[in-house]
Amino acid sequence: MIALDSVAVTPGKGLAGDRFKGRETSKRQVTLIQKEHLYAIASCLQREAIDPEVFRRNIVVSGLNLLALKGKTFRIGGVVLECTGLCHPCSKMETTLGPGGYNAMRGHGGITTRVVEGGTLALGDEVRACL
Repeated sequence: MIALDSVAVTPGKGLAGDRFKGRETSKRQVTLIQKEHLYAIASCLQREAIDPEVFRRNIVVSGLNLLALKGKTFRIGGVVLECTGLCHPCSKMETTLGPGGYNAMRGHGGITTRVVEGGTLALGDEVRACL
């Protein structure tokens, strides 16, 4: 995982340079997680904090409830995304986070999205509803 200040986003491909490598029909082209949930997961595991890169989500957002975007289309910077579902944790979280990692992430894994309109995302871009 590499933290970037900005990245190009392409429909059917996701983020430039991402391991996803693009599948036109995938509902998991870009993943998002809430910063506030990182603290909740860390607390469940009795840790002070956990680096966001550990969770392997593409984008970390703060100040909004990602679950409220379920089934909706929204804009981040110049990019339009459609929420396609929840990003459930996988069994790798037990290895990555240690015992209890999977259960700590349940309900806190973020969302999956499909790219509707490509463009550029930049650090600090606002998340806005599409009207």
